[in-house]
Amino acid sequence: MTMTSEQIRKLVMTYLEATECQFLEKSPYHVTVKLSPRADRDLTNRPYYWGFIERTGAEPETMSFSFIFDPERHREAEAGQAAGPKPGRGAAAGPNAGKGAAAGFSGSGPATAGAAPGSGGAGAQANAPGPGGAAGAGPQPGQSGQSLEDTLLGRYYGPVRPLPILGPGRIQREELTFGSSRLRQIFEAAKRGGRYVYLFEEPGTRQRLALLPAAYEPWLGVCFKVEFCCDMKREELHFFGVSLLSGKIDEAFDKRLSGATLVPRLPENVHIEPTKLTLDAGRAALEDRLSELLGACDKIWSIQARERLRDELEIIEAYYKDLLKDPDEERKQAALNQYEARREEIRWQYEPRIVVSALGCGIFHLRSQR
Repeated sequence: MTMTSEQIRKLVMTYLEATECQFLEKSPYHVTVKLSPRADRDLTNRPYYWGFIERTGAEPETMSFSFIFDPERHREAEAGQAAGPKPGRGAAAGPNAGKGAAAGFSGSGPATAGAAPGSGGAGAQANAPGPGGAAGAGPQPGQSGQSLEDTLLGRYYGPVRPLPILGPGRIQREELTFGSSRLRQIFEAAKRGGRYVYLFEEPGTRQRLALLPAAYEPWLGVCFKVEFCCDMKREELHFFGVSLLSGKIDEAFDKRLSGATLVPRLPENVHIEPTKLTLDAGRAALEDRLSELLGACDKIWSIQARERLRDELEIIEAYYKDLLKDPDEERKQAALNQYEARREEIRWQYEPRIVVSALGCGIFHLRSQR
């Protein structure tokens, strides 16, 4: 299982918006944010700092991050910005530049006022810029001093990395790729924060102005992860929903939710219909339906896994057969311990089993379709 950069971007942006982070800069390939207190607690691993904030009541200073979703394209975009349009060589800069250019000189001011006879006129003056002109050669103001020193240091000691910026102005740069530790942190934070939800369907403007309130039907929705495990592994996601009013089960509940706008507060001009099923009854109904679905699935994978398990156990039996007949009791006991441990490892690796877990659930109040 993997994720594209666009899928990662969508998930991270949803998390940052849900935790009310402050967006500083956005592009298709990166986002720069100042974390909210909630996101800072989730991602920065600063328990002592937050303990200090809670004890003293001080204003928290959260960290800022620049999350890169597509490193290669982001570098190309940065290179394109760095190689943007630059002023031409010999272009005048300064308050009197326009006057000098109009007179045909690269400089302006007193230095260009008096040209000696026979000196070539304006062409001679172009090589001697005045105070307001641009120099044609030599170090520019932005290239002197520190940049020249960095060049000399880099010549003898290699590239010199800049010192890290500490304090509130620091922005950490993180590349978010599938499998990275920071993305795993965001997964865990999203899982903790979104494991249980209580949401309402947004009715729209027309319903707010309607005379009669809309009837909302409560649904229990659960996202199950089903793992078919042996020496190979396959995973499936099943998002089931059961109406707590009628007991109807929707096996594609995610599609029903994908077309609805969900909000955490009860909208205006709606009423919730009373439930007839308890949460325990709804959970049992979903588990029974999932058990029926798994009972009807193809069993070929488990039969083949048991055949591979039998072959591996026969190999282990043949290998340890003579070792278990050793007359030395100490060596025989050591071989027996290895034999039992190896059998347990092979059984754990090859024996077919189905593992079901609930990734998240919630109560969803949706507009009744009756």
